[in-house]
Amino acid sequence: MTQLQESEQLVYQGQFGNFTITKDDRTGVIIYRAGLMVAALSFALASWLVLWLGNTPTVLNALTPLYVCFCLGLGVSLLTIHIYLGLLHRVLQIFWAIGVAASVVLAVQAGEPLALTVYNHPVTILGIGFIFAALTGIYFKEAFCFNRLETKVLMPLVPLLLLGHLSGFLPVQSEQVLLGVWAILFVVFALRKVVQAIPPDIGDKSVFVYLKQQRPTP
Repeated sequence: MTQLQESEQLVYQGQFGNFTITKDDRTGVIIYRAGLMVAALSFALASWLVLWLGNTPTVLNALTPLYVCFCLGLGVSLLTIHIYLGLLHRVLQIFWAIGVAASVVLAVQAGEPLALTVYNHPVTILGIGFIFAALTGIYFKEAFCFNRLETKVLMPLVPLLLLGHLSGFLPVQSEQVLLGVWAILFVVFALRKVVQAIPPDIGDKSVFVYLKQQRPTP
């Protein structure tokens, strides 16, 4: 994308025409990044509590509200992320909704903290795992668009940890290492997004306009 100065307003040359970036566009990116930061910090704090303080009753009870913050932050990011493929965007949002619904059902039905239920009953990952599938979709998008090393590592790491726990082939020590790496790289990813220029996260708006025009009218 090249930039041109026109009437004191920055104009971008897109694939299907010129476009400008509005205040609302920038606000949307800021909200997207803020959601990622909330999700990353919530996940990192929860991971730190588990890895350093152990599975004490206090820690287990603290994990549920942190998980709620993680889900809310991720949900906000999925609402405001810019993805050219509308179908993929919708699929990630549906995955998030399925994972949240499964989490609510488990939290209501279980007579113990949600984290303990998931850990002791790996089959529950088939439900709440949809949330992390949506998160992996964000990692994929960021890796594809911006060639970020941390997201390239996180893309296979997340399913490896979840499927490893589900199938039982990963020893506890390996799960702990993977969890720690995940938490660190997630925070690195969120922090790097803070200092990244805003226009690249908006993308080529002319593509969005073109794709919208190609949709069949009802």
